[in-house]
Amino acid sequence: MSHRFHRSVLREYDIRGIVGRTLGEDDAVAVGRGFATRVRQAGGSRVAVGRDGRTTSPMLEAALVRGLTAGGVDAVRIGVGPSPMLYYAEATLGVDGGIQVTGSHNPADHNGFKMVLGHRSFWSADIAGLAALGPAGDWSEGTGAVTDADVLPAYVERLMRGYDGGAFRIGWDCGSGAAGPAVEALCARLPGEHHLLFTTPDGNFPHHHPDPSDEANLADLKRLVADERLDFGLAFDGDGDRIGVVDARGRVLWGDQILMLLAEPLLAELPGATIIADVKASAALFDRVAALGGHAVMARTGHSAIKTRMVECGAPLAGEMSGHIFFGQHYYGFDDALYAAVRLIRAVHLAGRSLAELVDAMPVLVSTPDLRIPVDETRKLAVVEEVRARLTQAGARVDDTDGVRVTTADGWWLLRSSNTQGAVTVRAEGSDQPALDRLLAEVDAALAASGVRR
Repeated sequence: MSHRFHRSVLREYDIRGIVGRTLGEDDAVAVGRGFATRVRQAGGSRVAVGRDGRTTSPMLEAALVRGLTAGGVDAVRIGVGPSPMLYYAEATLGVDGGIQVTGSHNPADHNGFKMVLGHRSFWSADIAGLAALGPAGDWSEGTGAVTDADVLPAYVERLMRGYDGGAFRIGWDCGSGAAGPAVEALCARLPGEHHLLFTTPDGNFPHHHPDPSDEANLADLKRLVADERLDFGLAFDGDGDRIGVVDARGRVLWGDQILMLLAEPLLAELPGATIIADVKASAALFDRVAALGGHAVMARTGHSAIKTRMVECGAPLAGEMSGHIFFGQHYYGFDDALYAAVRLIRAVHLAGRSLAELVDAMPVLVSTPDLRIPVDETRKLAVVEEVRARLTQAGARVDDTDGVRVTTADGWWLLRSSNTQGAVTVRAEGSDQPALDRLLAEVDAALAASGVRR
C-alpha cells in the first residue's frame, strides 16, 4: 500500500483540505499510518485521538484510528471536544502523542488533523516527513488496540483549578463548535451569571461561522451583551483554540489587547518574565509589556511556531492577533481559548475596573486588517525578499522575524508571504489616519518597485 497526499493539504501547522475534493478517508488512514510510524520511531506506543463536531469528523476519525492501529499504535479516543481538550489529554493520559480531527475555524466542508508528539507541536518539517513516507508505504506494521476515555470532566476541573476570578455577568458564544459541551460544564462551575449561545456542536454551523477573528461573526454575542446588559462576552472558534472578546459597549478586543490585559497580573507575579506576541501585534502591546517590566519578544505568526518559541524562551505567556493565547504559567504551554477565558475573567477581577474601563485606558491607534494582495505563487517569497533587501540597504528599521516589519515615526507596516495561497499580506498601524495613509503609501511604493500593486 502507498499513498500520495494532495499537495495543497500539507500546511505549515496541520494537514487540512476540502473533504471530497482534496482530503478523504484514504488520507486519514495514511495520516494514521505515518504518525504511528513516527510515534514508534520515538519509542512510543499510544496516541490520544479527538474530533470536532463537523459532519465529516466521525468518518475521518474512524479512518485515522484504522491507520494508527495498523501501524502498531494503540488509539485512545476521547470523543468530541475542543482541540485544547485533546492537548490536555496528550499531556495527562500517559500517551506519546495526540491527533485532533478538526477543520478549526474554516468553512464547513473543510477538515483536517492537528498533531502533537512528545508534548511538542508536530509541524512544518514533521508534516513533510510524514507525507514522504506515503509513496513507498514506508510505514510501521502492527496491531494496536482501541480504547475510549472520558476526559471532559477532568479537563473542566483543570480549567477551574485555583480559580479566584470573582463573579461577572458574561455572555458565551460557542458558534455551534466543539467547545460547547465543555463551556456548558465550565459555566456550571463558575460563579456569576452566564448566558450561553449555540453550545450544541453542529457541523453545519447554522447560526454563524465559528471564527471570532471576523467581527461579523460576533453580531449575536454583541446583541446578547447589549440586550442583557452583561459585563462582557466571550466567543470561540470551531475547535476552541481561538477566543473572541467584546466589552459591555460592544467593542471587540483583538488578540494583542487581550494579551495586554493578561500580562499585567502575570508580570506582577513573575517580574521580568518574557511575553511573546506575533509580528502582527500592535506596538502598544510591546510598549505595555516593557512598561510593566516584562521582556517582549516578537515571533512568527502561527500557533505551532509560537509554542516552539515559548519553549525556547521559557515564556509563561504568548498570543496571536487571531485569538490564540498560550499559557506556560500554571498550565501546559498550549493555546486554549477556554483557559484564556478563565484567566481573562481573573485579570479583569484583579484590575478592579470593568472591562470597558480597561479598554478606555488603552492607546487609540488606527490599523488595517490583513490586506491580501494576489502575487503568483512562484513570486511571493521573492517579492518579500526584494523589499527587505531594498529597505535594509536604505537604512530603514526592519525586523525580519516573519516577513518584513518596518517601523517609522508614523507607526509600522508588515509585509509577509501568505502560507496558504498565491499572495502577500500587508498590515499597518499608525498613530492616526494621516499617519496610516503615509504608511500605506510607503507599502505601495515598496511593492511597486517589485512590480506589484495593492
